[in-house]
Amino acid sequence: MSLAAFDGTRRVPPAVNEPVRAYAPGSAERASLQTRLEQMTAEVAEIPVVIGGRRIHTGHTGTVRMPCDHQHVLATYHKATPELVHEAIAAAAAARAEWASWRWEERAAVFLRAAELLTTTWRNTLLAATMLGQAKTVHQAEIDATCELIDFWRFNVQFAQELYAEQPLSDHTMWNQLDYRPLEGFVYAVTPFNFTAIGGNLPGAPALMGNVVLWKPSATALLSSWYTYLLLEEAGLPKGVINFIPGDAAMISDIALTHRDLAGVHFTGSTGVFNSMWETVGRNMGKYRSYPRIVGETGGKDFIVVHPSADPQAVAVGMVRGAFEYQGQKCSAASRAYVPASLWPTVKARCIAMMAEMKQGDTRDFSNFVAAVIDERAFDRLAGAIDEAKANATIVAGGGYDKSTGWYIQPTIVETQDPNYRSLCEELFGPLLTVYVYDDAQWMETLALVDGTSPYALTGAVFSRDRQAVREAMTQLRNAAGNFYINDKPTGAVVGQQPFGGARGSGTNDKAGSKSNLMRWVSTRTIKETFSSPLDWTYPCLLYTSDAADE
Repeated sequence: MSLAAFDGTRRVPPAVNEPVRAYAPGSAERASLQTRLEQMTAEVAEIPVVIGGRRIHTGHTGTVRMPCDHQHVLATYHKATPELVHEAIAAAAAARAEWASWRWEERAAVFLRAAELLTTTWRNTLLAATMLGQAKTVHQAEIDATCELIDFWRFNVQFAQELYAEQPLSDHTMWNQLDYRPLEGFVYAVTPFNFTAIGGNLPGAPALMGNVVLWKPSATALLSSWYTYLLLEEAGLPKGVINFIPGDAAMISDIALTHRDLAGVHFTGSTGVFNSMWETVGRNMGKYRSYPRIVGETGGKDFIVVHPSADPQAVAVGMVRGAFEYQGQKCSAASRAYVPASLWPTVKARCIAMMAEMKQGDTRDFSNFVAAVIDERAFDRLAGAIDEAKANATIVAGGGYDKSTGWYIQPTIVETQDPNYRSLCEELFGPLLTVYVYDDAQWMETLALVDGTSPYALTGAVFSRDRQAVREAMTQLRNAAGNFYINDKPTGAVVGQQPFGGARGSGTNDKAGSKSNLMRWVSTRTIKETFSSPLDWTYPCLLYTSDAADE
């Protein structure tokens, strides 16, 4: 039973972006993180299924391995059975009435507390879990597992306050109101390996708006996902609001996506998987209580297009950072670049020089710029693409790979003369940047090439010191990227500053970290209250005059 409502108009604390810590040599923050890394390296966590707050050990287990040292087991996890998935749906339904009845400020308090716990006592744990389990360097883990997740939880609360405050016009005769109801049923949140912050936001955003959630985390991000779940528990999230369901993705999805009470899908992952989800939902439309909300951010073939007026040093830095940070395993990572012939020799030389200075290795060595890719399947896919490039294109820099200890793919730049070469068109999701060199006079034609080369439209960047060229790129590539950057790499969106998402084959463009995303997790009810009800059924137009009768 919900407690009596609190009277008063409350305002949440203003959201501010969490500062990024440097972890410089000799700093206290670096020393404490290194201590936590040592502790968690020595542990083998046991990750259960969690349904209605109940921890369940099925005995059917898998392992979480360190990508930088794939013989090192970080955790064992218990896989959900079909019966448990049904139990999770029932537990969510049982929790829904109470959670949805809370004032939104009370739900917001859970996430604001979670953000502050992550800022303080939980920071090193989430950082270390992400560094060890997902092979993120300390900087990449800091901007993801702490800063971005903190920002999601804080800014979503602020956006929710703004949304709930949006009300229609009224006058002295009537009071018009909007009731932002949670969806009927449960939201199925499917999170990827590459961002701990996405793991916290995809189930968290619907829950903030009063929904209950089934969370299916990626098997290769389970360590950080588990600690994120524990953090939410400590912050006061009630049992059953988010149910933690590791296990076989196909089995879990088959049950969740065909259930009568499916209210929504919040997804980040591959375009192929998202397309199959749409197909499943489409085949089962006659079953659902209501039309499910389907929100997804999927693939990308993100571009850098360079005008002859561009600063070659800025271009080279944008290419190297944009393509190789976190081993290119970002949906936003630069994977294709179009460089004018006049600039290419200088840009190429500077890229090669920078890449020669990059260190690659275990994330526990803070001097490494890149680490290992996530698993053996990713390694084999990328090694095959590099071998293909050696036979059919030119390796400008890199081209090595080794999986004897960890799944290491060397950052690689490929140059091709074929504008339809495979690695210019297909998403490979790794530290592989393909460059197409165009004739300086072909600027407008190159923009058309960029726009039409891939089915995706997630991120892209233009480098130019000529404002007219910037305008031309912004116009010609208006639909080619949901996040467009001018004289910067096409990665690094910050919550509250650059809402993130793309269209075409890159998803539904519902912009994570914005009010528009939260709109998808409510069903609006319009309420009109008339203060003095009409007592006469007639309208003036129905009246007639005696003059008409006299005629």
